[in-house]
Amino acid sequence: MSLRSPARRNRMALIAAGALSLATAAVAVPGGTVVAAPAPSVLPAGAFGQLLDGMPHLNSRSVGAATMVEKLHGGGESTHGPAQEQYENRAYPATDISSTQTTVARNTFASKPRKTTLGFAQVGPDGQLVPAQVTYTGVASNVGGRTNAVLPLAGCTPSACTVLIGTAGGGVWRSTNATAKTPTWQPVGSGITSNAMGSLTQAGGTIYAGSGDPNGSSDSEAGTGLFKSTDGGTSFTRVPTFADNPATATLPARTNVDFTVGRAVAAVAVDRTNAAHILVGTTVARHGSSSVNGGRFTPPASALVGLYETKDGGSSWVLAHYEASDIVQTSTTNGRDYFRGGVTRVEQDPTSAGVWYAAFMDYGLYRGAGTTWSRIYTSGGSGDPSLTLDARTEFDAVKLLTTGKTRIYVGDATALVSPVDPTSRVAALFRTDDAKAAAPDFKQLSSSDPANPGGYASYNYCGGQCSYDMPVASPDSNPDEVFIGGQMQYDEIFTAHQPSNGRAIQRSSDAGVSFTDMTVASSTGNGLHPDQHAIAFGGGFTFLASDGGVNRVSGSYGPEPAAAGCATRGLTGVQLVDCQAWLAQVPTSNDAINSGLETLQFQSASVSPSGDTLLGGTQDNGTWSMTNTGASSQESVGGDGGQSGFDAATSSTSYHSYYGSTHDVNFTNNSVTDWNYMSQPLDNSGEASSFYTPFTADPKVGGTVFDGLEHVWRTQDSGGDPTYLRQHCNELTGDFARGTKCGDWQAIGANLVEANTNGYGTDKSGSYVVAITRAPQDNSTMWVATRRGRLFISRNADDHTANRVSFSRIDTSKTPTRFVSGIAVDPTNANHAIVTYSGYDAYATAAGTATGHVFDVLVGSNGTATFTNISGDVGDQPVTAVARNAATGAIYLGTDFGVLTGTPAGTGTTWKAVPGLPNVAVYGLTMDAAHSKLYAATHGRGIWGLTL
Repeated sequence: MSLRSPARRNRMALIAAGALSLATAAVAVPGGTVVAAPAPSVLPAGAFGQLLDGMPHLNSRSVGAATMVEKLHGGGESTHGPAQEQYENRAYPATDISSTQTTVARNTFASKPRKTTLGFAQVGPDGQLVPAQVTYTGVASNVGGRTNAVLPLAGCTPSACTVLIGTAGGGVWRSTNATAKTPTWQPVGSGITSNAMGSLTQAGGTIYAGSGDPNGSSDSEAGTGLFKSTDGGTSFTRVPTFADNPATATLPARTNVDFTVGRAVAAVAVDRTNAAHILVGTTVARHGSSSVNGGRFTPPASALVGLYETKDGGSSWVLAHYEASDIVQTSTTNGRDYFRGGVTRVEQDPTSAGVWYAAFMDYGLYRGAGTTWSRIYTSGGSGDPSLTLDARTEFDAVKLLTTGKTRIYVGDATALVSPVDPTSRVAALFRTDDAKAAAPDFKQLSSSDPANPGGYASYNYCGGQCSYDMPVASPDSNPDEVFIGGQMQYDEIFTAHQPSNGRAIQRSSDAGVSFTDMTVASSTGNGLHPDQHAIAFGGGFTFLASDGGVNRVSGSYGPEPAAAGCATRGLTGVQLVDCQAWLAQVPTSNDAINSGLETLQFQSASVSPSGDTLLGGTQDNGTWSMTNTGASSQESVGGDGGQSGFDAATSSTSYHSYYGSTHDVNFTNNSVTDWNYMSQPLDNSGEASSFYTPFTADPKVGGTVFDGLEHVWRTQDSGGDPTYLRQHCNELTGDFARGTKCGDWQAIGANLVEANTNGYGTDKSGSYVVAITRAPQDNSTMWVATRRGRLFISRNADDHTANRVSFSRIDTSKTPTRFVSGIAVDPTNANHAIVTYSGYDAYATAAGTATGHVFDVLVGSNGTATFTNISGDVGDQPVTAVARNAATGAIYLGTDFGVLTGTPAGTGTTWKAVPGLPNVAVYGLTMDAAHSKLYAATHGRGIWGLTL
C-alpha cells in the first residue's frame, strides 16, 4: 500500500475505532518536527467481537488485523515517509543529491574487485505466501513488491505467453509461461543501470524499458535512462536521450541535456509505421542515491518534464511539448515540486498514424503531431499549482469496430467537486467516440448519486490517492470493454454491511456505462492487492500490476456465489441495489502469480538464537518469517514492516515493528494469530522518532527489548504478562478493555538529542536515536547513536531502575555530523566497535564538517574514545549497514549497490565486493556468528545469505 499525502488518507473511522487499539506513532519529519499522533483508542470489553458480530460477511472471511493496521497507519511512501528520511540522511548537510554524486557512488562500487570466495545466495522468502489470517479476504495468497508495468509480448496465447514486468525496486522480470497455473519468473534486463522501472513497450522485435518510478510517491525513484532490448528482454542497451530545453520564465535554456536523468520515463510510444520515430513522456521522480532509494528532492538541473520526440532512433531529440511545471524550492523540506506537467501516457491514434495523444498531469489530454499540440480534454486541475499533488489524467484510445472512429476513455482524478467536501475534488470517467473531431465531445460517465449504480461505480473510482494509482485500459479486440483501477474502496469492505468487494479493479462491458467488481474471484475467493498501477491484455487474460506484484484475471465472468452474495450481507435500499449491480459479473479467477518473484523491499532481518528462523520487515508488505534456507516462508503479520528480533532466553518469543514506535510481541513462534500490541507507552510519549526505529532485542538478557526515540526506551518482560496481552492487546482477538495498558516501556537515562542535557553540549543536537547495539559478551554495555552523529556508550543498560541508567557521549568535533547507519560491537571487547555513516563526503567537505564513512572506535579506561578512519578506498558512497566477523576480523558494509568487505588497515583499508548479489540496495546486514552466516536484507530483491 502507498499513501503519498497524509491529507488524502482513506477514511477508516469505523475500523480504526472498532478493530484496533493502535496509534499512529509520533514520526519526526525534516528538521526534527514531530507529527502529532492521536493516542490509541481503548474500547469497552468485547468491542472487537461486537463489531465483527455485526459484520458477518467480513467475519466469515477472517479479516486480517494486519490489513487494517496497514490501512489505518498509512503506507511507507507518504510525503514524510522512510524514503524521504533515507534521502535526507544521505544528503545531509546538503539538502539534495546531484545525479553526478550518485553516479560517482555507483561507479565506485562497480570498480571494486570481486572476492573469489563463496558469494551470497538467495534465501527467500520462497513462494511469498500470505496466510489466510493476514489477508482481508481470509483466503491465502502470495505477493511481490510494487510493480509499475506489465507487458505481455506479441504472440501471447492461452497456452504460451511471455510476460515482462517492471518493478519499483527489483528491476525487470520475465515469465515465459505466464498463463500456466504457477508461472515461473526470472530476473532479466542486464545492462539496465536502475532497479526502479516505470514503463515497458514492445515495437516489433524491440522492447523499450523506461527507468524511474512515475507514480509520484516519495520513493518514486528517478531513473537512469531509456533502454532497449532485441532479445526479448534478456539484455538491454541504453538509448541516447539528449535534447535542448528551452528557456522558461524561471529556468535558463539548456543545451544537450539528458532529459531522463533525475526523472522517470513514464511512457514510451513507437510509431507503427516508422520504428525510428519514438515519443517519450517523463514525470517528476525523486533521485536518491541508488536505484531503489527515493527522496523528496529532485536532482539539481534536471530537464523539464514533458513530451520528447526523436525521428532517428535517439540520435537527436526535441522537446515536442511541455506545460508549466513545479520548480524546486530549495528552502523547503521537500522541494515542493510535485507532478504538474509530467506526461504519464502517450499513444498513437489507432486509425491515423500521424495523430498522437498524451496525458499531462494537472492539465489533461492533448492531441498533436510533431511540435504542434493542443488540449482536447481539460482536467479538473486545469494547470492549477494548488492541485499539483492530485490532478492526474489517464486514458486509453481504441478503434471502434463499427464506425472505424477513435474512442478514448479518460479518467480524471480531479474532475468533480466533492459533494461531501467542497474544498476537494474527486475522480470521474469520460468517453468520446470521435477523438479526431475538431472538438471531441467527452461524455461524463460518472455520477455522484449512489442510486445510480452504473455511474456511481466510476465516481471517485481510484479513491483517496488517484494520482498514485488510477489505470484505465481497453482491449483493442473489444472497445466496449474497459477496466479502471485504484487504491480500493476501503469504506465498502471495512464496514458491517459490504456493498462491494472493494472495487480495486472494475470492468465494464458496455463502454463505461456500468461496472462490476473484479476484486474477489468467485471460484477461489482470492482478493486483489490494493493500489493498482497497470492493466494489460494477452492470451485471453487481463494482467494487473500493483503494490502487491502481479495478478492474472480470467476472461470468464459470472455472478458472485450466493453464499457470499448481496443477499447475505444485511444490505437494504440503495446499497443493496449497488451491490447487486457490482457483483453481477465477477471473475472466476484473479490469481496472484507472484510465487518465485523475489521483489519484496526489505528493511532488515533478524535471526533466531538457533539460527534456523529469520524475521524480516518489508516496506508495505508486512513482516516475514522464514527458515534460514528459504524452504518455508510466510508473511506473519501485515502492514509496514520495520525492525524485528527474537528473545534471547525464549526463542519462541519474537518481536516486530510496523513503523514509528508501534510494535508487537509474539509468544508462539511467529504464529499469525499471536501478535500482541505492546508499545502503547511509546506511541503515547510524543517523542520524535525515525520512520523505522532502532527496535532491538537484547542479545543476552531474556525479555529485554530497547527502542530509540529521543530517549532510549526499555521493557524487561517482553512488554508485559503474556496472558494479559493476549486477552486485551492481541491484534485479532484482544478486547482492548477500557483502561488497558498494552506494554510497560520506560525511558531510561536522559534525553540524548536535546542540547545541554546532562552536559551533552549543543552540537549535533536534535532529531532522534537511530542506532542501538548491545554488546554481546555482557549484560550491561550498550552503544547508541543519533541521527546527527552523537555517539554514546552506557555501562549499565541493565540497571533495573530506569533513571539510574547513564550514557556517556564519546563522539568528537572531528567525527562526522551525519546519520550513523550502523554499530557493530566487537564480541571480544565491549569497548570496541565499528561505526558507519551515511551521506557523502563531498557535501561534508563543502559544509566544513568532518568526513569519513567507516570508523574503528575504541573506548579507553578513562572513557575517552579513539576514532580511526578506516574508510580507505571505500570511495564517496553512503554506507547503509555494517557487520563484523569476529572469527576473521573482516568487516562487511551494506551500500546502495551491494556489499563490500575488508579487513581494517587504517587509511589503507581496501574493500572488495562480495559476489552473488544483484545490483541492489542493501538496507540491513545481520551477523549470525554462532552459525557462521551473514544475511543481507535488500530493498527490492529479498533476503540473501553468505556462509562465512
